[in-house]
Amino acid sequence: MRAAFVILLVTMPSVLLPSVPSDTAQVVALVALFGAALTFFEYVSAYPGLIEFRDAPPFNRLRFGSLFITVLLLTMILRGTTTPGPISEFVTAIGALIGYVLDFPYSPVRLMLLALPEGSSLTDIEMMREAAGMSYLISLMALSIFLIVLRLGHWPSRSGSFNVWINLPTFDPTVGGDVVARLRRDARVNVVIGFLLPFVIPAVIDSASDLFGGLSVFNDQSMIWVVAAWAFLPSSLFMRGIAMGRVASMIMEKRRQAYARADLEQMPA
Repeated sequence: MRAAFVILLVTMPSVLLPSVPSDTAQVVALVALFGAALTFFEYVSAYPGLIEFRDAPPFNRLRFGSLFITVLLLTMILRGTTTPGPISEFVTAIGALIGYVLDFPYSPVRLMLLALPEGSSLTDIEMMREAAGMSYLISLMALSIFLIVLRLGHWPSRSGSFNVWINLPTFDPTVGGDVVARLRRDARVNVVIGFLLPFVIPAVIDSASDLFGGLSVFNDQSMIWVVAAWAFLPSSLFMRGIAMGRVASMIMEKRRQAYARADLEQMPA
């Protein structure tokens, strides 16, 4: 089911958007099959690979769900420009409202508008504002839901024992330094990068426009994936940093319990 959802996510824009070239559809199908195979073998294998927190739901479910909803709603917004319908008009209206609220000087949405090439029409600017506003809203909602789950659901201890090797395969606890200090340091780095990325990505797009051309709203699929990544990556890094901080706190609590138990056993009868 996870592999099938990955295929659905990757192919969704090319299926729902009209007038997609056959060459683009073939490349999308190849990428979808590769992503599905990677996801299938990661979750079937008993040993860790690349996916983190695969044994600590609903961390990955929230991240994938936010990306899936973002791509779906952005696809509906762009589909509404050629084949409008009640759903696409409703989604576009919500995106326009959120975009106008978040479009103030030096905001991430304003920076994404500035990343558009010079001479963009008012229609292109409005479309980018709607897409950026909708994407940012979904990323904030996903982060808020994760914080609620973390607070009320006592994640990840509620799901049983937490295996650091399975859930953090790229983190090597045997490398020098205290594990808790390294986890907290990595957590802070992820939170800082997640805070900066919404501002850095538009600047990178703008600087690279001389080599690769500006961010164009005429290529619908490119716009969907760029805007979705712009909103999803910072939220994902925020969640990863918060999760690593939570794991560090759990290890500290286990250490305190072990030290207290050892002191109690050493007390004279």
